Formats: sequence, structure tokens, C-alpha cells
Amino acid sequence: MPSPTLPGHLRVNHLDLPLGVHDPAPRLSWRLATDGRRGARQTAYRITVSTQRNGPANLWDSGRVRSDATAGVVYRGRALASRQRAWWRVEIWDEKNRRGESSPAFWEAGLLARAEWRGRWIGAALKGGPETGAPSPYLRTIFNLGKKLASARLYATALGLYEFHLNGQRVGRDVFTPGWTDYRKRVQYQVYDVTSLLRPGANAAGAILGDGWYCGHLGWRERNYYGEQPQLLAQLVLTFADGTSQVIATDETWKTAFGPVVESDMIHGEAYDARRELRGWDEPGYDDSAWLPVVPFADPGIAISPMIGPPVRATQELKPIAPPVKHESWPSPVWIFDLGQNMVGRARLHVRGKPGQVIRLRFAEVLNKDGTLYTENLRAARQTDHYVLRGDPRGETWEPRFTFHGFRYVEVYGHPDTLLPDAITGIVLHSDTPRTGTFSCSDSLVNQLQSNIDWGQRGNFLEVPTDCPQRNERLGWMGDAQVFSRTAAWNREVAAFFNKWQRDIADAQGAEGEMPSVAPHIEGVGPDGGPAWADAAVICPWTMYLCYGDRALLAEHFESLVRFIGYMEAKAKDLVRSHPDTKVWHGYGDWLALDGSGNVFGNTPKDLIGTAMFAYSTTLVAKMARVLGRPKEAARHERLAERIRRAYRKRFLTDDGVATGLTQTSYVLTLQFDLAPEALRPKLLAELVRDIEQRGNKLTTGFVGASYLPHVLSRFGRTDIAYKLLHQKAWPSWLYAVTQGATTIWERWDGWTKENGFQDKGMNSFNHYAYGAIGSWLYAVVAGIDLDPARPAYKHILLNPRPGGELTSARGTLQSLHGEILSSWKLRDGRFEWEVIVPPNTTATARFPVSKGTRIREGAKPLAKAAGVSSVKTSASSTTCELAAGHYRFTAE
Repeated sequence: MPSPTLPGHLRVNHLDLPLGVHDPAPRLSWRLATDGRRGARQTAYRITVSTQRNGPANLWDSGRVRSDATAGVVYRGRALASRQRAWWRVEIWDEKNRRGESSPAFWEAGLLARAEWRGRWIGAALKGGPETGAPSPYLRTIFNLGKKLASARLYATALGLYEFHLNGQRVGRDVFTPGWTDYRKRVQYQVYDVTSLLRPGANAAGAILGDGWYCGHLGWRERNYYGEQPQLLAQLVLTFADGTSQVIATDETWKTAFGPVVESDMIHGEAYDARRELRGWDEPGYDDSAWLPVVPFADPGIAISPMIGPPVRATQELKPIAPPVKHESWPSPVWIFDLGQNMVGRARLHVRGKPGQVIRLRFAEVLNKDGTLYTENLRAARQTDHYVLRGDPRGETWEPRFTFHGFRYVEVYGHPDTLLPDAITGIVLHSDTPRTGTFSCSDSLVNQLQSNIDWGQRGNFLEVPTDCPQRNERLGWMGDAQVFSRTAAWNREVAAFFNKWQRDIADAQGAEGEMPSVAPHIEGVGPDGGPAWADAAVICPWTMYLCYGDRALLAEHFESLVRFIGYMEAKAKDLVRSHPDTKVWHGYGDWLALDGSGNVFGNTPKDLIGTAMFAYSTTLVAKMARVLGRPKEAARHERLAERIRRAYRKRFLTDDGVATGLTQTSYVLTLQFDLAPEALRPKLLAELVRDIEQRGNKLTTGFVGASYLPHVLSRFGRTDIAYKLLHQKAWPSWLYAVTQGATTIWERWDGWTKENGFQDKGMNSFNHYAYGAIGSWLYAVVAGIDLDPARPAYKHILLNPRPGGELTSARGTLQSLHGEILSSWKLRDGRFEWEVIVPPNTTATARFPVSKGTRIREGAKPLAKAAGVSSVKTSASSTTCELAAGHYRFTAE
């Protein structure tokens, strides 16, 4: 007898068991676990929410709801009070009306009112200057527990960075808390359950502060952009078994001292003097009589907001792939370690030495010809750490707290003796976005490309989607993120990450509705990001809606996006955005295109890019309005989008199918966004293909065009050309960097070439994910897994692999909101073999790339008679069918 379907993987706002929730109507989701039977689905659900783990539904009982929804179900119960926990569980009924019930899960409200923050902002008196930092202050207090403790919560934030300690133990695993926001408007806070860290009697609480984004170097600017000193605001809320409570908050009674962290800077590095360690500083018995009173600071008057995205965490450790290489230098040799992978994070050092001996660590992505570090592309970023030994004969291990680097190679200086490989360990840091997608195929170079895409994403999705992790920049460039967002949502769980960043974008929006090119926005980068960069404000939330079905994200930011469309309309001339006659920022063009322009903007006219993106963003806002049930707004934006398309055709297209600029990107944008009449599209496609073929099957597109190029070719029937571009090994191409040993995506197609060596040292990152946007084509076209925009979040799946090029097999898996999706195909002995998994509670349309008359079987049965298969249709070039949930193995021959 089949087993009942059970709901599991309960989540709230895309987070697991979140603490500190402010949303009064959070979105609830779950997955179905079945026995693998075909057609498994949910027909109804009931959600019960209680103030107790196994208590009555005194907060909400949805009743039995006839629905197959398992994601984005809005909580409609009683509003939670501050710090209140809500326990919830789900009952579901499957297609056989069998009931299944989940285990309980919870979410917990944060401090919902500003007045509930009892403490003061505190820190130390010493401050750094424009180029040099001050030591990191250590802060501490002691308190007593005289009654039996029921629970304890830590609520903490900082202007700068903090690492909190209780009774000798670090609190949590999060790194770089409270994260990066525009500190002129808001700061995030974290909540930790610290019940297990407290003890009867005396207890010690403390924190170490770092400069971070707040008062360290930011981008290419001097230090102290937001403020001059790091500050802590925190409170422990203790709830006792008798129902009473106590608050231990930061105030003037806390003490401070400087310790071993002599200097910390996110871009330049960290210096640590182990001789200055404050042993036991976070224990209650520590003698702090020599410590000074903290300095209280005025309230900055900004929002203290909950965490709605994932924290940064250490997710992996890398060991050197070979013994270190010694290079003679004066007065001491250097040792260079190769971790085998360009990564982002820090290095853990393990050495022995004399007291006062200084070890210097430098970091680089690539090497010069002589095997030394190539650091010219770091610009002003030092990317250097220093460690002063205390002289422990058993050896010393150190890992910095408040900095990160982009590197594959680590140079160690100051240790004249031979170093063992275990002297250096790479600690990989990034926002904690678990892997959800995989891709592999029969071509090892393409597999390495996929690895490079994922490593580039991991390294640059650090609190915000940065452009690069190594030089003095590391900003949330919006153009890079929007072209990559669909690829990102395959590789990793990024719904909450982009929810948080969309809040940053909204904070960065200008008074007239303009959107910047970086978020959080900083001075020195214009307030109008221009085409393709500012448009990320629209494209990214729409992409997250498609991938995760999150209507709440669209609803929260819809008015902001309407203002942005209004701004573009007001600043355009005759609906031509970035018109040469207008006095606005015309944008970055097709950034780093190699189409013969000789400059970084490329030859594609900026007004063509601007008007194309204007039409696209307006179309997406119209679609958002339809999703949100706002038909008048939808109709208004649909009319505007059509007017923009007409303006585009008039200015940029000829009747002969020629697009202004004559670049690949000109044709790609025109076709991608349906800006040309249908009758003209074959001519435009022919011009695009002709340009590619005349260049020896090479692309010339930059950041804007490259992400759309393979999709356009496949959509309009030239997947063969897309495969030729994929397999191209000479530059410019996706695989050229792979053939040169790259382990991440490069910023430039020609970051290094045999003919010319290194590109412009002022802008030549070797970890820059934008060109990794090819990933979305690999997953949707090569592996053949795509979503249906009409039923987003893979509720209905489009399975459509298109074998070609030099490939004989490909495999893609995606852990969707509903469970695992699989498409794995092989060409073998004249057969097309295809394994498919459609997760419970979803359906799929499958397209077989076979000619009419091909025999297709599922297991031993003909396709039309297989369980779970329906609506089989055959054409000259393919066969399609509908699939219920289940695991299938097809053979076509």
C-alpha cells in the first residue's frame, strides 16, 4: 500500500527557523516527501500556529484549504508580539485524500519597536584617520544569574563589525555581522538563542569590534565613509522560569581595552599581535581593573532592521595542492602556497617562531611568469595580513576576523625555515546560500566552466553581489547582478539574498525615482546607474519571482519601480532613453565589449541599449502589475512599452533588418526584447549569425549582450551557432580562460592572453561573475530544465534538452521549492536516453528532440501507454508530452 505524503522542509520567508522576524504576515512554505509514486500531489492543506510547541492553534488555524499551494502561503493569524515565538505545523491531503502531518517548526519575532532597544551605542575613544585604522576595541561587562533561566536571547548590532562572546565562547557562526547596508539609513541586527551559553552566578558578555564597511576603506575611497569609530548596540533578554525577565544592555558601565587586533580593514587586511592577547577577557573571572570605561555615542537615528537575508559564513576549507615554493628575497625568502582554486575569504596560519617575529601574508589571484605574486590588478588594495608571534613552542594558529581577500596564492614572508603545506589553510567565506543546482556534461572544459561560474558566484555573493573581491572596489554593481541573477538562482538558494539586496536598492533610489549603478550607493558613483545597471532594480525582483514565486517581493517594491519607470519616461527624449541630446548619464554601454570600439563602452549605441532596456523594464513592471492584480497599472505600462517599442524601431532599425551600431549586441537586444516586427526578425537573426561566422565563430558582446546571446540564438533556431560559441577555445570566448587554467570567471575576455600578457592593470579582475551568465543557457538549453513563467517557481517545468555541438551527454539537477528536478540525457548507439525526475506536486511538459517516426519508450512501455504520461503529440522535429510527478527513464531510437 502506498505511503502517505508527508510535508517537510518548513521555511518562513525563505529562511529556516528564523529569529528576529518583523514581517507580520510571513510567507510559509513546505515540500512534500513521497514514496516516489507517479502523480503524487497535494489537494488540500491545513496550517496550525501556536504559542507552544505542541499546543492548541491559538494564533491561527487556516482550516482545511482546498489548494495545491506549498509555497508563499501567507500567515493570516494573530500578530505576534515582540520576541514571541510561533510554532507551526502543516497537515496535507494527497491525491488519494490521505492525510500527512509535518513536525513542528517555528519563527520568532524580533524587537518590533525602536523603544525596546534599551541600551546605548558604545565603543572606544580612539579613532582612525583617512588612511590608517585604530586597534579593534574589546568591550565587556559582567552580570549575575540568581534564578533559574528559561531562555535567553541576544539582540546585537554594530556600526562597523562585531563578534560577540559569552563566558569564553563566541556566539554563533556568522561573519562580518551585522552586514552591509547604507548606514546613513539603516543597520541590520541579529538574534541568537544563547540559553545554553549562560550559567548560574557570574557571567561575562563582551564583543570585539572591527571597522568593516562603516569606517574602514570602502571601494576606492578613503576610510571613514559613514563614520569614524565602530560602535556596538546589544542587549541580552533573560527570561526566568518564574516568568520574570531581565535585560542586560550596552551602557556606560561596560569597559573597554585594546588587544591584539592592531588594525583591521576589509580591503587592506588585518594586523594581529599575539603578544597583546587578552587571555580570558570574555570570562567572568578576568581582571579588568585596568580597562577603561566605554565611550557612549549619540543615537544615529537610523532604522534598526531585521535580517531578511543569509549571513556570511565560512563554508569550506581548502588545503594547498602542493608544497610551498620558495623564492629568494632579501632579507628573508618568501614561500608561495597554491590552494588550487581562486577563492574568497581568508587564510588560517599555523607556524612556530620566536616572540615578536612578524609573519606577513600577501594574497593574489594569479602569478607572474617568474612565479611571484601578480598584484598590480589590486590597485591600492594591500590585501596583506600581519601576524606577530607570541613564541609558543607548541605552535600558533591564527585566522583574521574582520577582513577578506580574493586569492588563489598566499605568500608567506618572515619565516626563514621551511614551511610545511599545513602552514596555510584557505577559509572560504560567502553569504550562506546553499547549493541547489548542478550541471555536468561530456566536455571536461565545459564542466570546469560550470565550476568557475559557481566559484565566482560564491566569492562575489558576500553580503551584496559585488563585482570583484580583491581590488579596492568590491561594490554592489547592479548591472553585473541583473545579467547573472537567473544563473545565480540555479546554482544556489538566493531568494533571501536578493530580498535583502532589493531593500538596499530601494534605500539607494533617488528623490526623482532614479536608480544607481551600485547598491548600497556611495558617493563618487552617479545617482543614475544608466541602462542595464539601474534596470537591475526591476529585472532582479522579477527573476526572483519567476524562480521562487515570491509575490510579496513584487508587492513591497512595486511603487518604487513605478517611480523608476516614471523617471526614465521623464528624462527620455521622444521615449529614447539616453538620447545624446539629454543631460543624463547615458550609461556604461555594452561594458568591455570587444567589437572594435577601442574603449570600455563598446560600439553599441548607448541610446539603443537605453531604449531597449527602457522597453524591457516597462514590460516587466506591467507583468508585475498583472501578477499583483493591478489591471489599470498593467494597462498603462503596457501602452507605454508599446510606444517605446515604436520609438525604438523608428530610430534604430531599417527595413532591411539592419540595427544601428551593427554590433552583435545591437541585434541581440532587438531580438531578445521583441523590439522588431516579426517579419523583420529573420533578417536581424541572419545579420547576427553573419557577424559571428565572419569572426570565426567568436563573440564580441560585453556585459549587456553576452548574457542574452546564446538564448537568442536558440530561441530563433540557431542553437548550432550557440554551441559553436560555447566550444570556442580562442579568445574572446567562455572557454578561453578555462584553457588558461582559470578557476573563476574573468572580468575581461582577454584578462590575460599569450599575445599581450595581462590586460589593463587598473581593471582586470580574475574573479568577476558577469560573463558566467552563460550558465542559465547551459541549464535551460543543454540540460533542458526551464521554468514556465505562467506557473513560476517550477510549479510547471519545461523539459526541453537540445543536444548539439560536441556533447554526447548532459545532466542537470535543481533542488526547487518543490524538490529535486532532474534532466539527464545521453546519445549512445543511435539512441537518445533521457532520465527525468518531476518532483511531487508539480507537472512538466517534456519535449523529445527526435524526428517523426522515432520510437520512444518509457521503461518497457510505449510512451503513450506509460503511467504519468499524457497528451503525446508528434511533429516533424520533436515529440512532446505532459508528465505527472515521478521518476522516468525514456529511450528514443
